[in-house]
Amino acid sequence: MASGPTGRPATIYDVAAHAKLSIATVSRVLQGTGPVSAKARERVDQAARELNYVPLRAARSLAVQRHEAHGLVLPDLAGPFYGDLLMGYERWAGEHGQSVVITVTHGNPDPRRTVMDLAGRVDGIVVHGNALDVPTIQGLRKAGVPLVLIAHPPVTGCDSVRSESAASAEQLTTRLLDHGRKNLQFVGDPASSHDVSERYAGFAKAHALRELQVPKPVRVPLTEEAGRTLAEKVLQARNRPDGLVCANDELALALVASFVRNGIRVPEDIVVTGWDDVMAARYVSPGLTTVRQPMAELGRVAAERLHERVTGVRTRARNDVLATQLVLRDSCGTGISNRGM
Repeated sequence: MASGPTGRPATIYDVAAHAKLSIATVSRVLQGTGPVSAKARERVDQAARELNYVPLRAARSLAVQRHEAHGLVLPDLAGPFYGDLLMGYERWAGEHGQSVVITVTHGNPDPRRTVMDLAGRVDGIVVHGNALDVPTIQGLRKAGVPLVLIAHPPVTGCDSVRSESAASAEQLTTRLLDHGRKNLQFVGDPASSHDVSERYAGFAKAHALRELQVPKPVRVPLTEEAGRTLAEKVLQARNRPDGLVCANDELALALVASFVRNGIRVPEDIVVTGWDDVMAARYVSPGLTTVRQPMAELGRVAAERLHERVTGVRTRARNDVLATQLVLRDSCGTGISNRGM
């Protein structure tokens, strides 16, 4: 059952009827006020899930609201990527009188319940990457919540905004292969996000087009710590790769720093490339070759798209793909045509 009995979004009365409990009990569970037995809470939670119930703020007329409120759901806040994304989002939202409520799902034991609660306090929600699973996203959509997805495969009925990945990864990998690198490794877990899977797909395609065996990815988290740990393994390996194509700059920067500290020359002994073009990539030595994605622009476009859906300016879903740019610096050892400063 996906909605109320007439096909409309479910109400608290539908939840009460479905759970066979009083309106007062259901209200106490949903509001988190007053004593409620564990059994009653479980019945209300189950009914709300089955009905995709959310107390929609978006269902109320915008005419009686002071301003829009946007919910921004992120998997994490660690690393420089999210700072630029938030800057772009909040700058646009602030200029247009919207407030932003941020929720992080990493470490949350029940992100679905948290986000359903958030949906009752905002006019629409933006979800980044794998912050929520697809069933939860579909439940929000069926409940009538305006949704925009960032760095996520398109979902029917939802807007999406993402940056191009596969073609740029293919271009980067091709350049390394054309300059004599024969043992490249992709660093990052394609299963961790749609973006990383697309980057690995481009890496794989560059090999396949030359009828080369496609190396399996080195599946590690996209963190500095994982980069340092991997560097130790590479240093101890008998058959070292001659190039590491990293899924983000954090991994790449940690690898470069560890190699340089241990006397491994970059790019002479091993090339290292990243993705994102964070500020540090421009100032390390050697400078980090990377792919620049428009992180602040991703945030800006997502804020604008959600505003369009909340206000009804646009009702059909739109999928935006923003361009990326290969930025060549010293760490790739293929000749410098664009220092990207």
